[in-house]
Amino acid sequence: MPQMIFLNLPVKNLETTKGFFGKLGFSFNPQFSDENTACLVISDTIFAMLLTEPRFKEFTKKEIVDASKYTEALFALSAESRERVDELVDTALASGGSPANETVDQGFMYGRSFQDPDHHIWEVVWMDPAVVQDQG
Repeated sequence: MPQMIFLNLPVKNLETTKGFFGKLGFSFNPQFSDENTACLVISDTIFAMLLTEPRFKEFTKKEIVDASKYTEALFALSAESRERVDELVDTALASGGSPANETVDQGFMYGRSFQDPDHHIWEVVWMDPAVVQDQG
């Protein structure tokens, strides 16, 4: 069985956040979702557990970071092309997301970023497959 990753993210309004990621083309696994949790399927092995803030607090003794003021993490997603980077970020911005960082264009690598409705920062990056293969 391949190793999987489950990001756990606090959200203020679960339905708003689900709607946002739904507009980006992502799906949810209903088996691991309820009125306080949504399992966002990013790939076959990557999932984000979107938890209402009260539910998230059940898993930590620490305070929840106010992501509108502080950066708790950066989440980077790969894209199959420069065009897909633009498509995903443009859709995010048109669907209630907000800009995050400046566009990075180094020729062999291209990336843009956005903040979701809860101010979590998502980076979308394309790297030239020929350059990646040369590094292996």
